[in-house]
Amino acid sequence: MKIAQRYSHLNGEEYLIVHHSELYKEIESVIESIDADSLKTKVSKEKRKAGNALFAPKEINKAFGREFDAREWSESRYSYYITLDRDLMQQSIPMPAKEQKKFLIENGIQEPIYSYNQTDFVKEKIAVEVQFGKYAFVAFDLFVKHMLFYSGGVINLGVEILPTKKMQSQMSSGVAYYEGEVYNVMRQGRNSPPVPLLILGIEP
Repeated sequence: MKIAQRYSHLNGEEYLIVHHSELYKEIESVIESIDADSLKTKVSKEKRKAGNALFAPKEINKAFGREFDAREWSESRYSYYITLDRDLMQQSIPMPAKEQKKFLIENGIQEPIYSYNQTDFVKEKIAVEVQFGKYAFVAFDLFVKHMLFYSGGVINLGVEILPTKKMQSQMSSGVAYYEGEVYNVMRQGRNSPPVPLLILGIEP
């Protein structure tokens, strides 16, 4: 596969070039190593595409997983405790989960709610999500997951890998695509979400 389009949000790509150029090269090499034709294994049952060979999201994710694992990128989990008190929330976010719980209890939250998020591939505080799922999953990545990891000090940058519209047209209905998701980010304004991002649109 190849990178067809790139969108840098809050200088995400610039940060990667200046501070982690080798990791950027690794991400590019992972994408280039994926044999797209071998992943067209899903036979469509949809009326308009019946019988057509489509790209299989599960197989694509597995292929990316193998390549990132081979380069020692690993899954990361960020644990935290929920409070709806804004002041307590802002104070507790930088703390490790155990300290968050203790802090919230000491400040009157009797039963803090535990939660966590995990991201697929992290290396040297750069997170990569490979997303060939439905639209809602990408919005969660961009506006919730990367933000949580960034505000918690786990990452400095989030990278989102998406199919372009050209590739998405050869997949089942409902899969998010690069152009649509970049539009959604741009529509929010320059500073939303408040986390540096690099969004990559890939295709065969």
